[in-house]
Parts: sequence; structure tokens; C-alpha cells
Amino acid sequence: MGKLFGTDGIRGIANIYPMTAEVAMKVGSAVASVLRNNTHSPKILIGKDTRLSGYMLEYAMTSGICAMGVDVFLVGPLPTPGIAFITRDMRADAGIVISASHNPYEYNGIKIFGSDGYKLPDETEEKLENIVFNFDKISFVSFDHIGRAKRIEDVQGRYIVFLKHTFPSELNLEGLKLVVDCAHGAAYKVAPLVFQELGATVIATGVQPNGRNINDHCGALFPEHMAELVKQNGADAGIAFDGDADRVIMADEKGNILDGDVLMAICAEQMIREDRLPKRTVVATVMSNLGLEKALNAMNACLVRTPVGDRYVVEEMKKNGYKLGGEQSGHIVFLDYNTTGDGILSALQVLSIMLKKDKPLSQLAKIVEKFPQKMVNVPFTGGKKFWEISGVREEIAKLENRLGKEGRLVIRPSGTEPLIRIMVEASREDLIEETIAAAVSFIEKHINTIT
Repeated sequence: MGKLFGTDGIRGIANIYPMTAEVAMKVGSAVASVLRNNTHSPKILIGKDTRLSGYMLEYAMTSGICAMGVDVFLVGPLPTPGIAFITRDMRADAGIVISASHNPYEYNGIKIFGSDGYKLPDETEEKLENIVFNFDKISFVSFDHIGRAKRIEDVQGRYIVFLKHTFPSELNLEGLKLVVDCAHGAAYKVAPLVFQELGATVIATGVQPNGRNINDHCGALFPEHMAELVKQNGADAGIAFDGDADRVIMADEKGNILDGDVLMAICAEQMIREDRLPKRTVVATVMSNLGLEKALNAMNACLVRTPVGDRYVVEEMKKNGYKLGGEQSGHIVFLDYNTTGDGILSALQVLSIMLKKDKPLSQLAKIVEKFPQKMVNVPFTGGKKFWEISGVREEIAKLENRLGKEGRLVIRPSGTEPLIRIMVEASREDLIEETIAAAVSFIEKHINTIT
């Protein structure tokens, strides 16, 4: 049987393995089983985004956890970073998020945080998988030791207070007009309130979830809608989140879209100015633009790259004491404040820099000069078997040699979808197109040797 956990928890189409109620129940029991061995009266939080399938998975996991004699606290829709914070704040033993982040509504997923608010390490996930795949050997508690489930109502307020405390106390957002696109997702209540309570005039969109419209041509995946609203309303900035609000994409007052690379550069420059960037280093993935690297070099700072996935970014940060890291897609991690990517928190940091420097976002964004970059996807169901294709590594090396120092090539199987992702970055558009065409041609020609 294959692995359950990918690069960001378990993910798939709802009601199709592994995203079934049965698997969710077993995972819940597995988490509770591991915790029960380490503490006398453990408790587990469960939060979710706004997908229709969230109800099914939430109750299935609750059933599995209670059957192991562990109590459950249900917090309802809340951003993934909010679950990480509340897990620590309530001294819970684990926090479970039912969300497929940026994927369409038919997908769902399960992410698990430990008591410290960090995502589980690989060895713990392997232990959970082993319990799920050998579920007939699990021991349930007796009828008089079954756990309880309780829905708690004050978590949104607690998370809002936490977020406001990450914003400089001497500043406020009075006089700023902001477009806030919540992607009909987990931030639809929390995000507008945070910015409003700090004094901003908020034009909220993507705040009417119906279970099926999460990420549907809105939010961080489709920031053009947010950017257009900025121009229409004469707003000072636009802020767009994905379905679970662990990533953010912004727009300046002119409607120009700013991704995670630009936002990290803006924050890094300010953190260096305030002597808050250890080793003058930012951590990002192989997907981040060369423009970010050059911008950091101009600040006498450096970029450390990791494989794709915010968990790898966080692992590198923890290991070497770095405080700022993230992904081009908008996951940005400020380890001084939270243990995972937090879209609302990241937007607050950028807005505070606008105020401190008294400059519009368009001026701050000039810090990065982007290299042309193009990404394409090729359907592939074999996952990591991609690397078994005959000659694939040699072909990649050949294409990289063709790019030389003028660009970069990244080819990798997606950890969350049945795709091969190809990214090419170069100083010339024609070089990008030639490289992508050659890569796609090779993959399509040889893909059937595996699938």
C-alpha cells in the first residue's frame, strides 16, 4: 500500500481514497494512539476550511479520536496558521487541519501540527501510517473511557488578538483603504476584522463561502480580481489569501501583483535595518526567482534554497536559527511570531513597513527586479516514479547546461497533484520557450515507460 502523507499532509478528492471518512477515522485514532502513550489526558484540536467535505471528515476524525479515549476540541473554520497558534496557546497535544489549501473544492486534506505548533516530522508521519495500515491491531478504550468532543467558540477572537499583537503597537492602519480577498475560505471572518480593528477601511471580497466556491477564480490563485478592485476603488493595497490563508499575494496601489518573493525581499530589507535578520539570511525554495537572490545580494544578504514545500523551509530555518523564509507562492514564515506560513500576519508586516517608510507599496516593490519565468504542468500519475524514466536526469542536466548562468530549470513531480511541474527562468524569453518545449517533449515521449 502506498504512502498516505505527501509533502503537505494527506490530500486527495473527497470520498475517494485516501480522502474518505474511513481513512479520516483511522488517522484520528492513530494520532490519538500515539499521544495516549505520552500523556495522561491529551486533547486534540480540529479546525477546517469551508469545503463541503469538511463536515464529513471532521466528524469521522472526531469519532476515531474519541474511540481512543482522547478529548476533541472543534474550532470550525479557521486559517491553518490559526490552528497552529491555538494548538500552542491552549497547550493542546496536537492540532489537525482539514483543508486542501489552494486546491479546488472537490479536494480536501489533513495536516497535523504537534504540540509545539510545527508540522509533524517524517518519522512521526511514518508511525501514523503504520498504525493506519495495521488498523486491525489497534486497541480501543473501554466504553467508560471514551473521549468527549466539544465545540469552542472563542478561538477566532484569540487568533485576532494574536495577529494584532504582531503589528507595531505605535502604528495603526487609519487612513488606509485595503481590498481583502479571502477566497471564500478559512479567513472569511477573521481577516477583514483584523484589518478593520487596526483602523483600515476594508473592501472585503470572497467572504461568502457556500462549500463549493473556495478558491474559485478568487483569492491568491487568481489575484487579478483583487488587483482590479484595488484600481476601481483607489485602494492603497490589495491582499489575497488562499483557501486556508497560509499564503498571501498582494497588489500595490497601481494594481501590480506582488508574489511571495517580492514580499520577502521587502521584509528582509526592513529586518536587516532593524537588526532582526539572523545571519542576514532568507530561506526560500528552488522555485524562488533569481531576482530575489540578486536583491538580497545587493543588501549584503544571502538566500538559502530548499526543496519545494513550506515544511522544508521551516526545517531549514529551525536548524540554523533563521527567522524569515517562504515560497514564491506566498507562504511566508516569520518564526519570531508563528511556526508556519501565515497570510494575514505576512500582510500586516508588509503594511507596517509601508507606514514606517511612508512609501507606497509600488515604491517598496522596486527592490526586486524579476527574471522572466514560466511554469507548465504535464499530467503524470506516477509521483516519484518520474525519476525512474530512462535518461531523465541526463536530459535535465543537458537542458541546464544549455541555460548556463543565464537561467535555472526545475523539474519535479508535484507532492499534492498528479502532475510534473516544470519551471524555467532565464534572461531571455526565447531561451525559456526553447527549454520548456524540449522538457515537455522529452517527458511526453517517455512518460508511458512508467505509467
